[in-house]
Amino acid sequence: MRIKVDPDLCEGHNRCFALAPDLFEVDDYGLSQALNEGVVPPGLEEKARLAIDNCPEFAISVVEED
Repeated sequence: MRIKVDPDLCEGHNRCFALAPDLFEVDDYGLSQALNEGVVPPGLEEKARLAIDNCPEFAISVVEED
């Protein structure tokens, strides 16, 4: 599983970071970015989905891989 944060949609609510600090980091402006190039380690998929579902701006998505 791989995720990404759309920087144009993120408004810095930081719910993703609060729910899954192993998957996200926050920059100096409060905007989130996915860690590890968005690769979700095994066992953290549920946390990733929780962060996606709780983003009020729908800024986080799953990257479809071929």
